[in-house]
Amino acid sequence: MLNTVVLVSGGGTNLQALIDSIDNGKVTNVSIKAVISNKKDAYALKRAKEHGIEGRCISPKDYNTREEFADAMLAVLKGYGAELVVLAGYLVIVPKKVIREYEGRIINIHPSLIPSHCGAGYYGLHVHESVLKRGNKVTGATVHFVDEGTDTGPIILQKAVEVKDDDTPEILQRRVMEEAEWNILPEAVDLIANDKVYIENNIVKIRK
Repeated sequence: MLNTVVLVSGGGTNLQALIDSIDNGKVTNVSIKAVISNKKDAYALKRAKEHGIEGRCISPKDYNTREEFADAMLAVLKGYGAELVVLAGYLVIVPKKVIREYEGRIINIHPSLIPSHCGAGYYGLHVHESVLKRGNKVTGATVHFVDEGTDTGPIILQKAVEVKDDDTPEILQRRVMEEAEWNILPEAVDLIANDKVYIENNIVKIRK
């Protein structure tokens, strides 16, 4: 079983999709050891509790320096025996120290087709506002490995979603979650847990 820790900041809909996929057998060989949020009142922590998963709040605001925050995060991840770290709507910049320690073992879900509408400042509704402002006909979601850049790590999976003429950012956000995010994040975790993912020349390859 792949010991997995999920990092969240808000409602945890991607977390729920992963939990559901484990429960129904679509994701195998995965055990979610803990859910960590930077917000004490994040609804994702309630979701975790309802499924018997330990929840923790580790906020950078509770530490004097980023270094102290990084050390605290590392200690907790190691305490849970984390082998995979999943960023599922986590709105904190992960310290480089943590990324280096878990190189090739941290993944993130981003609500666009990288390299479009990504990088610094592109999160939440900002992504979908940008898509609509640009007049994209297609958007989607991307699961990628996390490196020291912003949304620059190797891409694992992507799924396209149609943009409709009467979309608002909120409507588009919901469609991208339902049609893309909630599908490809669990799929990526399953592929990793079953040793079907490897990186060659900074490009992800998937074993059949």
